Amino acid sequence: MLTFTLLTFNCLGLPRVDTRRRLLSLARELERAPYDAVCLQEVQAVSSRNLLIQDCASYASAYAPNVYGARGGLLTLARRPITWNQYTSYRERGRWSSPAIMDWPLQKGVLCTVLALEDLAVVVLNTHLNPNYRGSWSSDNHYARTQVAQLRQLAEIAGAQPATTLVVAAGDFNIPRGSWLYDEFLALSGLDDPLAGDLRPTYRPPPIIPKRYALALDFVLMRAPRLPGLQVQADIRFSEQLPLIGGGLGYLSDHYAVELRVSWAARGSEGAAIDQRGEAPQDQRQTGGD
Repeated sequence: MLTFTLLTFNCLGLPRVDTRRRLLSLARELERAPYDAVCLQEVQAVSSRNLLIQDCASYASAYAPNVYGARGGLLTLARRPITWNQYTSYRERGRWSSPAIMDWPLQKGVLCTVLALEDLAVVVLNTHLNPNYRGSWSSDNHYARTQVAQLRQLAEIAGAQPATTLVVAAGDFNIPRGSWLYDEFLALSGLDDPLAGDLRPTYRPPPIIPKRYALALDFVLMRAPRLPGLQVQADIRFSEQLPLIGGGLGYLSDHYAVELRVSWAARGSEGAAIDQRGEAPQDQRQTGGD
């Protein structure tokens, strides 16, 4: 059997008193884990980006640099060869006259990374959508309208990937599982949710935020080509406090991680060839820089 494993995690990498300890502890957990790819969101500082790349030494990395650390706050780590990657900013960024202006400097979007796994190309779409500051996902809410525009652009990107590839869209979507935004996106993108119907929250709001915001907001969605003996499993990780570097217990973030495991039987050379997208650098160890 061949296996592809991926973890997505909003790691709360913006500068805080506890950031370094949490990220060092996260890097330790990732080094111990068997993941082929890791999609991280909120890598919002150069120091956080550099720490994660340095301490996740067994992984290659892909990101689009900006003055803050990584465009969109997105960093993808991989233990499989990276054959191509590209960052696409969302066209819709929200009202400048609203709290959405805080997200404008990040240029939120989609980090597309293509990995080589035997004779199969795996397209990883790492993303972090704008937040909904009112917690209202009705169609007349302007935050929701920004989100639906971003989701439709993400659906275009996912739908444009070759049918012979394994496509995974992962990240902090900031929309609840089961909402109309979620349902529309799955229909438009052709992706499936291995945790469909699972309403366990992936966001752990601090005490000052109402508990109604504790929702399933982080997803790993996928589309697979015809693979013999295909098996798909997913679950939530990092939902408990863990030992932290420097002592004590603590949560690694205000979000929980979501894990995906896809397995299938090995096949012959008649399988899908890897789409190398010849204009891009091949087998790069790291993408990006200051």
